[in-house]
Amino acid sequence: MPAQAGALALDVPPVDQVGQTNHAEEVLPTTSGTTEPSIQLAQNSRSAVLMDADSGTIIFEKNSHDKLPPASITKIMTMLLTMDAIRDGKLKMTDKVRTSEYAASMGGSQIFLEPGEEMTVEEMLKGIAMASGNDASVAIAEKIAGSEQAFVQMMNAKAKELGMNDTHFVNCNGLPAENHYTSAYDIALMSQALVQYPEITKFTGAYEDYLRQNTDKKFWLVNTNKLVRFYSGADGLKTGYTSEAKYCLSATAKRDNLRVIAVVLGEPNTKTRNSEVSQMFDYAFAQYSSVPLIKSGDPIGEIKVEKGMEAKLQIKAERPYQVLIKKGEAENKVRYELVAPESIKAPIEKGQPIGKIVVYQGDKAIREFPVESSESVAKADWWTMFKRTCSKLFFVND
Repeated sequence: MPAQAGALALDVPPVDQVGQTNHAEEVLPTTSGTTEPSIQLAQNSRSAVLMDADSGTIIFEKNSHDKLPPASITKIMTMLLTMDAIRDGKLKMTDKVRTSEYAASMGGSQIFLEPGEEMTVEEMLKGIAMASGNDASVAIAEKIAGSEQAFVQMMNAKAKELGMNDTHFVNCNGLPAENHYTSAYDIALMSQALVQYPEITKFTGAYEDYLRQNTDKKFWLVNTNKLVRFYSGADGLKTGYTSEAKYCLSATAKRDNLRVIAVVLGEPNTKTRNSEVSQMFDYAFAQYSSVPLIKSGDPIGEIKVEKGMEAKLQIKAERPYQVLIKKGEAENKVRYELVAPESIKAPIEKGQPIGKIVVYQGDKAIREFPVESSESVAKADWWTMFKRTCSKLFFVND
């Protein structure tokens, strides 16, 4: 088969354009929990979600918890677990991934891996993100977990960790299977987790690239998500299509300080799918802005530690904190408070929940973020406690 043939059937529509269409009427919840006049978005989808990627605020939703087949959008979880493995040092982009006979046997969208063929993790990610390679997905799943079945267990565990309560995975690529389902809301959650790795957009945001470039089997990749070319700021994430799921897309775009995620499931064709997602993006960028509160690494506060090796625990932001507000609302009225106990007993584990950040707009609480300990504090030994007691006595006498 010629290299230019690209991916086969399941995830690749014949012609993909950005156009216009009619839209459905839904009620938009604001960040303060009230509602505003109806907006018309995603009329032709079976379900949809529009989310602020930084705060997780839902801007718009339609049938968002309906359990539906996700087709190749499943691969967002496959890419997420791959990025987790790289973060944890279990995998490197340069590691070689060997293709098993089983991986090579996958039908549908593929990069036509042959049994025994090796590609790097980076090349496999290109094949998954851009060409929706079912074969590449299985190959990297086997590399990480030893078998696709073991990898699927990891997928479902990660889904539970992320709060994806409408989801059950059966495979790593989204090929039709009984009891394989998720929801638009859950897809938004795993998409939000994936974009926490900004380097993933190197793959999901590229319009075209090549595999096997220095061989006589040079393979041209063209992104199945045409919005990365036609919509300003779009850089991911994943398309999907089967006859049961219809046309699906989890897309992300960033302008200025605002990144949004738009998910649509069950669209009738690619033109309508891309048009409705584009209009979801347009609405978010026209109506909302993201206000930065705290930068990653900034100090948030401190808590006294009882009987710890350290007397105080310095709380630092493990990530940036931002809040979504409607344009035209006064940004200078947005403030935050740390709600945490004055003291906490050792030992304290890194990542242990210790409080929350409450964001206010004026006098009204509009958002809460959990706060975890940024370091571990061991329980103090007797010598440390003795010295600390003596020190206090010294200063008291002084």
